[in-house]
Amino acid sequence: MPDYVPTNAASSGVKLDKKTLKSIASRTDRPGLIHLAKWAAALGLTGVLVWLSLGTLWVWPAMFVHGIVLTVPAYSFSHEAAHGTAFRTRWLNEAVLWVTSLLYMEEPLHRRYTHTNHHTHTWHVGKDSQMPFDTPMGFGGWMTEVTGFGLLRFHMQVFWHLAIGHYTDTMKMVTPENEFAKMTRNARIMLAIYALIAVAPFVGIWWPVWFLVIPRIMGAPVMLLFTLIQHVELQENSPSILESTRSFRGHWLANFLYMNMNNHVEHHLYPQVPFHALPKLAEAVQDQLPAPDPGFLRTNWEVFVVTLRRSLGLSTKAGSIRQAPHMITSGGPVERVAERTM
Repeated sequence: MPDYVPTNAASSGVKLDKKTLKSIASRTDRPGLIHLAKWAAALGLTGVLVWLSLGTLWVWPAMFVHGIVLTVPAYSFSHEAAHGTAFRTRWLNEAVLWVTSLLYMEEPLHRRYTHTNHHTHTWHVGKDSQMPFDTPMGFGGWMTEVTGFGLLRFHMQVFWHLAIGHYTDTMKMVTPENEFAKMTRNARIMLAIYALIAVAPFVGIWWPVWFLVIPRIMGAPVMLLFTLIQHVELQENSPSILESTRSFRGHWLANFLYMNMNNHVEHHLYPQVPFHALPKLAEAVQDQLPAPDPGFLRTNWEVFVVTLRRSLGLSTKAGSIRQAPHMITSGGPVERVAERTM
């Protein structure tokens, strides 16, 4: 008998009748295409703002807004497509996975298989291949995560290993062997594209800098603030998603950018449910789940305060977000529970 069970609704004691789940989880192309069109329109609008402000100081706030609209949905769409739930049509799903993974900066199949492992062993130390920070998190860890330095370093290491065909133990653990050749090909193509973008200014082509590179850098912290609160301050090594994962109250703009992933507990309980049906799923199981934490800004503010207080040796009790019992201390030395795996 294994010493763990896959983390999902069954392991968490959450129940939903099969007929209701089948209805909620049904797939179609239409919602994904509509969302893709809205994203393209939003990028067009913010791109125009950047273009109109070139040569002025207004270009910096314009690139920041454009960067948020670029990076958060790139993460969200690549995540949804990695699950295979963005669209019913497989080729469309795979095409969007490839392009959005290029923007997110992770080889798409590596993204898919490590994320599958993350769902199977959510927040289990030594098993979950997508634990992006040390726990408990201190202020230094918060800075490393939110600036994007830690994730970028990891993704560049992944690209390098895949490009030269040196597959890590984690890659071998989570990936079917017949996928490695595709992953190496993808990594080499993506690195070539990044290299072309890097040399473009030297031949007088500057638009990738203003519309892709700088906005990608400026928007990344907002994207990472969304992903940070998925599991931070919660319970490791629990079979229950209710203990390891956080949902937070949504706002229409956050819901659009994040593709309803503020319903993150619900997503982990039933990962086969498409993004557009997550609010309906949340309504169906709400009586079995803890109440969502406050909205995006309030939850992130409380995480920031907790990590700062932890680094200063002060009490780490948060005001209103959920925390695992061992995350709440009155101060003193911090005992490391787990190191980052990505």
